[in-house]
Amino acid sequence: MKVLGVSGSPIYDSNTDRALKAALEATGLEAEFIKLVEYNITPCKACLGCVKTNRCVNDKDDGIFLAQKAKEADAMIVACYTPYSTIDSLTKAFIERLYQLRHIHGCMAGKPGGAIVTCAVPGNNKMLPPAGDMGVNAIMFYMMEEGMNFVGAVKILGNVPCIKCGYGNECKMTGVKMIYGPNATVESVGINKFEEQMDALNAAGELGRKIAKALQDK
Repeated sequence: MKVLGVSGSPIYDSNTDRALKAALEATGLEAEFIKLVEYNITPCKACLGCVKTNRCVNDKDDGIFLAQKAKEADAMIVACYTPYSTIDSLTKAFIERLYQLRHIHGCMAGKPGGAIVTCAVPGNNKMLPPAGDMGVNAIMFYMMEEGMNFVGAVKILGNVPCIKCGYGNECKMTGVKMIYGPNATVESVGINKFEEQMDALNAAGELGRKIAKALQDK
């Protein structure tokens, strides 16, 4: 049994990456980690050229290669972050290009799957969109529509880019104050780390174990 883990985070060794690797390790199974920023992938063009072959007609990028990885895996965990309160563009493009696997055969149907979503907006902030939930839903509904067995999700509190840009305290558009209030500063907010969030850490391990059990029960 092999589990595929796909990260849409463009930052190396990010919270998203580390949570995904923790979940993959917890499966106790053979696993492969894919970092989407290392590949060239464009969105689906909705041309339906893949209907009869389950193979995209666009062979100029890595979409076919990545879809083949998903097809060959027995389970898949998709990890993303949420710029502008939705799933990131790399992860969205990856999911769209898996459309080639749907037709006639339903190549992803029945496979266990899960989601890992990093969001800079705390869940208790009711003044901003529930970006973490929206990211989970985007992955969950993809898996639901493909007939996969969605076993669970992990939500991580990430970091608004303004923390590191150098102008997070004085920029009039700073996300630091938008998220944490007018008196918040880069220093007072600090850096959120996956390993220091026990709920997320435990959830990543639990997700991996659920994936393994779902495969065992098939």
